[in-house]
Amino acid sequence: MIETTAESGAMASDGRKSGFTLIDADVHNYPDSIDELLPYLSRRWQAYVKQSGFTIPSVSIYPKLYAQAARRDAWPSNGRKPGSDAGFAREQLLDRWGIDFAVLNPLVAVSAVRNIDLANALQRAVNEWTREAWLDADSRWRGSIVVNVQDAEAAAAEVERAAADRRFVQVLLLVRSHAPYGRREFRPIFRAAAAADLPVGIHFGGGGNPITASGWPSYYIEDHTGMSQAFEAQVISLVCEGVFEELPSARVALVEGGFAWLPALMWRLDKNYRGLRGEVPWLTKLPSEYILDRFRATTQPMEEPSNPRHLLAILDMIGREDFLMFATDYPHWDFDAPDRALPRIINGALRQRIFADNAAVFYGLEDG
Repeated sequence: MIETTAESGAMASDGRKSGFTLIDADVHNYPDSIDELLPYLSRRWQAYVKQSGFTIPSVSIYPKLYAQAARRDAWPSNGRKPGSDAGFAREQLLDRWGIDFAVLNPLVAVSAVRNIDLANALQRAVNEWTREAWLDADSRWRGSIVVNVQDAEAAAAEVERAAADRRFVQVLLLVRSHAPYGRREFRPIFRAAAAADLPVGIHFGGGGNPITASGWPSYYIEDHTGMSQAFEAQVISLVCEGVFEELPSARVALVEGGFAWLPALMWRLDKNYRGLRGEVPWLTKLPSEYILDRFRATTQPMEEPSNPRHLLAILDMIGREDFLMFATDYPHWDFDAPDRALPRIINGALRQRIFADNAAVFYGLEDG
């Protein structure tokens, strides 16, 4: 049973006190234009970008409710795009809400660039830009390593290179991919992340293939609501293809994908495993056990049943107090403010774990 009564002290899931009050597991930083990445590209690619008119590849397929999918108050007065001004984001997010740490997820779709050599150059450029423009700007920012999944070996090398800076706390993938991430072609990325003791964050977005199991929908509301289908596919693939048997220390964050779908997925997958285990003989325990041990999820977008007790029931079905990590999704239109994100029925020790302790442990933030 999930415990929600108040306890003394802020205890993390493994019994340690985190010492933090608020950690944001999903904030988006964007280059204002491709010009900001040019200093981190070779002369060859600088010339290519300028001559071709190449622009930053987007993770978005459908027009959003607002430009840049942003809160209307997230546009800095200097005219830059939302999420592109580290100082403005610091004031509007970190300082406004007293956030101890915030994990940056730059949604630059390098894997959508079909010129693989350019995509490999861009992954490094984005990571170096994040380091200099954001991580150096405030000690509360933590970074995610952007990689090109079209070239898993090059992506693994970039993880190894960038992970030397321990301010990078995860490897970032987009949930909609050309194939499920459990497939062997992606294994070098997961091996490199595990070797660097970094989780892999799988984030809302991406595309290329039809984005539902039934083809292309018409509207953004369908795109946005149906994203959980892609998260389910990735969870099933990573478990069934044996990623966690090969890499017992691997861990995955499901970022901006919701979580209410997890209990039903675990029940269905466990049921099917009992009849089909001969197809995946490398698994040594129930699929749900891998999911609960190796995956974590962010709160935004928070499912909002009309009866808040139903949300607590979902958490009880998941059964782990360390499963959820708070996230705002700043600067997007569906931003979750810390004072409104969690219903009051989630209180006491569980509330503290979600707001800070779970992310502190998962991302190793207590170690600096």
